[in-house]
Amino acid sequence: METGCLTQTYEEETAQIVVDVFSSMLRMDVERLYRFEPPHSPFITATVHFVGSWKGALRIECTHEQTFEYTKRLLGIDLPATINEDVCDAYGELANMIGGNLKALLPPVVQLSMPSVVRGEDYAMRICNAVTVCRVAFQSELGVFWVTLVEFVEP
Repeated sequence: METGCLTQTYEEETAQIVVDVFSSMLRMDVERLYRFEPPHSPFITATVHFVGSWKGALRIECTHEQTFEYTKRLLGIDLPATINEDVCDAYGELANMIGGNLKALLPPVVQLSMPSVVRGEDYAMRICNAVTVCRVAFQSELGVFWVTLVEFVEP
């Protein structure tokens, strides 16, 4: 995936939305990081796609353990021990909330897809025909996680 900016970066807006969603929905403080190391742990990724007058996708990546706590807080259940349907649903909904708030700032007539969740021990996710608009890292009490916004380009 190339790095670039075709329109606006939406970096500050994305960062503020993530802080607000984590605060209001998970009762968790997160802080934007300006320097960070690439991940070393197994990850789980949730993605929502934007279609219409602006085409792109928002991806959130974190560790399995982080998703367990997000699920506990979002659903009000006991801490899950494994990646299960509740974890995938809650994590997808977290991406959906961030994407839905960002959608309001994108050009008019944009729709949001249902979330997709990818999990595994060794995978790479590539969104075809897309350039990175912004990639923002955050620190919480549970560790670092990343939110990436990409824009689709015509092949």
